[in-house]
Amino acid sequence: MERYDLLYRLYEDFEADTLRELQDFVDLFPPVDSRIALDYWQDASDELEDRKDAIRDAFAAGDTFAEIAARANRDQTFTALDLHSKYGRAVNALVLDVDETLRSAGRTDNEIPRDALHLLTEFHESGVPIVICTGQTLENVKGFTIQGLGNELVHSGDVSIVYEAGTGVFTPGHGSTTKQLLYEDLDPTVREVFSEVRSRVLPQAPDDLRESVHLQGNEFNITLKPNFDIGSDPAEAVIDEGLVYLVDLLGRAVAAAVDGDVETDAAEDWARAYYADADPEVADVLDAEGAAPERDAADVPDAVRDLFDRIDVAYYHADAAEIGSLELNKPNGVRAALDVLGVEDPFVLVMGDSKSDLRVMEWAADADAGIAAAPQHASQDVLTHVLETDELVYDRGDAASMLRTVYVLNLLDQR
Repeated sequence: MERYDLLYRLYEDFEADTLRELQDFVDLFPPVDSRIALDYWQDASDELEDRKDAIRDAFAAGDTFAEIAARANRDQTFTALDLHSKYGRAVNALVLDVDETLRSAGRTDNEIPRDALHLLTEFHESGVPIVICTGQTLENVKGFTIQGLGNELVHSGDVSIVYEAGTGVFTPGHGSTTKQLLYEDLDPTVREVFSEVRSRVLPQAPDDLRESVHLQGNEFNITLKPNFDIGSDPAEAVIDEGLVYLVDLLGRAVAAAVDGDVETDAAEDWARAYYADADPEVADVLDAEGAAPERDAADVPDAVRDLFDRIDVAYYHADAAEIGSLELNKPNGVRAALDVLGVEDPFVLVMGDSKSDLRVMEWAADADAGIAAAPQHASQDVLTHVLETDELVYDRGDAASMLRTVYVLNLLDQR
């Protein structure tokens, strides 16, 4: 209760909003060759220090309280206090999705905002490793990560990239473990199934579907994306059709890998039955598309089920339909990254918006290894998980607000 009272006094007695504005101005001031501008920056910096000194003189833990007031608003600080009261420890690694989590096509022009980037550098300087966890290729994510955070930070040895949804892990500066190709241990039969699906997914698609989608992913993650605005009615229609097509194609490929003599109709219906039973969203789409299974999931042969158990089907409303290897996933990639980074007792902040991110959040919750946060436009399953744990939901494009909260959490743990 004492810390609550002290923090309450901090925000009551001092102009924290002004302090925070000055801190942001000093931190985010762009490099310019202008004496007038530099003088203005120096004036702001001097005023910032004067205001921090007043807080330092007023509290026993003055340095910490001055930093808290300069970094977070009242709500963020008291959320951080609640988190520390609940868990009693600091976050020792950040696990961050990128698209629609750190950056948003709708609100940030698909760029990571400067305040979020600066906060990531602050975490780095305080010794907190960063794991970028994405479905994108290594080349794509490495490029914009270096552009945003800088080559020195990315190659510092404290940053890892889990790419292509867990297919590989790239951790610069760690010798033989710098690049780990997690797919090398994948079973040959699973490889065969993915090779079969990928080779046929577009060539054998119905004409209307082939003209309305494009393919993303890699050898072990096959994703159909709409050639329409995500969330639009045409995107919904084509992704629903694409989901049925992918499920049927997967069923045929799995049946062929197990027993080449299985009838096509039976193979497709086994897949429909299995994945409808596993995911209510998939079941709803199959039913709406007139493709509800005629068999029960219990009828799926054991050999076929064993392969289905290792392959995921995911549906993202009006956004994507995909299949992926359950052995090559973000949680496994994150664990491999944390191991290379030397995080032996992880307590991470997981930020994400999709079902693949949800798996990382669930791992963190089940292992008592962290907390989860999501943007308000995240998938419903993600939001449900986040709201049922710590309610760490933030506005679209405002990942910085959550980073500020966790930054304060870590400051409180130092006291």
